[in-house]
Amino acid sequence: MAKLHIKKGDTVVVLSGDDKGVKGEVIAVSPAEGKVIVKDANIIHKHVKPRRQGETGGIVDAESAIYASKVAIYCPKCDKGVRTHVVVEGDNKSRVCAKCGYKFD
Repeated sequence: MAKLHIKKGDTVVVLSGDDKGVKGEVIAVSPAEGKVIVKDANIIHKHVKPRRQGETGGIVDAESAIYASKVAIYCPKCDKGVRTHVVVEGDNKSRVCAKCGYKFD
């Protein structure tokens, strides 16, 4: 199982693909697949069948998984997607912007 540089709740920027430049929050992370689900990015049209009587079916828009390598953590100080490195202070580890030193955790 691979470890990802992105956690649930992070604000990220999509680096490539149809949604390049889209900024959104990470909803879910799947380390086994190496994928993340970003809010309002990689939208698919899902055909949903009615499951109960009285329920309506139809086409629903939903976020789909995207490879974690295609997104970068958004730094509000740099105002762009950046790489991070880990800084250890005593017993605490925190992710830090490689450019400006902004703390994410």
